[in-house]
Amino acid sequence: MNSHIDHLVVVADSLEQGAAWCEATLGVAPGPGGQHPLMGTHNRLLALGGADFERCYLEIIAIDPQAAAPTRPRWFGLDDPGLREAARREPRFVHAVARTTNVEMLRWGLVNCRLDPGTPLAAHRDTPAGRLSWRITVRDDGRLECGGALPTLIEWQGPHPCDAMPASPVALTALSLCGMPPAASAVLRLAGVDTERTAGPPWQARLRTPRGEVMLSSWTADQAATTDPT
Repeated sequence: MNSHIDHLVVVADSLEQGAAWCEATLGVAPGPGGQHPLMGTHNRLLALGGADFERCYLEIIAIDPQAAAPTRPRWFGLDDPGLREAARREPRFVHAVARTTNVEMLRWGLVNCRLDPGTPLAAHRDTPAGRLSWRITVRDDGRLECGGALPTLIEWQGPHPCDAMPASPVALTALSLCGMPPAASAVLRLAGVDTERTAGPPWQARLRTPRGEVMLSSWTADQAATTDPT
């Protein structure tokens, strides 16, 4: 059973900042998203698609200043001081989420590889088209395994966000990762993803956009000590 890339995650200091980055970088403003009561975050979304990445989208996510702080660490390392400081300067592509129809089976496969993918949590958000519900793996400390190279797993329960998302002129044309153990690659069998890269950031994405080809490289914690804002 293959898993499929569901969405790319860009962390922003605010959704306004993230939307401005998206329009300047990709040439398109993101569409609306919603609030995540479980984590005290909110998002905006942009459909990506592409021949090898059907039902894929870009998520711009930020801490919701109007929401109550969660009782646990937020997902995607959003509470990490280094990432928060980096996002204040500029939104950061940090991670990819993989879609599966059996999150428990893949999770235990990764646990058997001596990895900690996190525990599947039930989450939801309300939209004009109805409630979206899913289960998603989140570590107790909120951090990302393998320096972010191990994708978060998501299992949608009912409609998928792309079902009600307008098409966009941006397409994900290639995605590669570095740093995930071969045994984990064998468990996930990520469709369309190059897992053979041996150097560089955990994730690299190539997108076709109205501004031409755009390459995004994922931020890593070791960049927090540098002064380079990119």
